[in-house]
Order: sequence, then structure tokens, then C-alpha cells
Amino acid sequence: MMHDVPYVLGAIALLTICSLVTRAGYLLLGDYLPLSDGVRRALRYAPAAALVGIIVPEVLPWQPGTAPVFDAKAVAALVGVLLYLRTRNGLVVIGGGMLAYWLLRAVWPF
Repeated sequence: MMHDVPYVLGAIALLTICSLVTRAGYLLLGDYLPLSDGVRRALRYAPAAALVGIIVPEVLPWQPGTAPVFDAKAVAALVGVLLYLRTRNGLVVIGGGMLAYWLLRAVWPF
């Protein structure tokens, strides 16, 4: 077990260096490496794409070859979408979606 310590510490050190280089690299060299307009337009959609990639598999956990099953998470997400379309207020969407989820969990048999 003790022989793993240098390996683990080395891995942590290398990952730290990689994180610093990749995150700070553009901040330090960004003036010398300008982005094209196409890349700038594409990067505007990165946060939305990341959210979709995280939320959709959690809300709609479909298995290949089976029929989709909607549970409390999917219904609460639909409530959140409807609240967003109605109010355009992020706090109302989060609060209303969570309230709908908690109420559905209390009532809906799992």
C-alpha cells in the first residue's frame, strides 16, 4: 500500500500541471492566438450544450430497446420548462421545478 503513494502524488501533480496549463494557457496567450469568428460563435453554445449533456440523460433515463418511462424528474423538468416559457425567471424555474419534484415524489408511487 505504501508503494502506491509516490504514484498517486505524481498523478496529482501532473493533473494539476495539466489543469493549470489548459486553463491559464488561453489567458496568458490569448492576445497572440486570436479566435476566428466561427469559433467564437460556436463557443457561445458550449454552456447550453454542456447543460443538455448533463440534464437530458438524468431526466430521461431511457434504456435501449425499452419504452420510455416518464418519472417525477421528467414531469418536474416539464414544469420547469413551462415556468420558463411563462416567466423567463431563472429563480422561479428552479424553485417551481424543485417544488414540483418534491410534491411528485411525495405523491407518486415509485
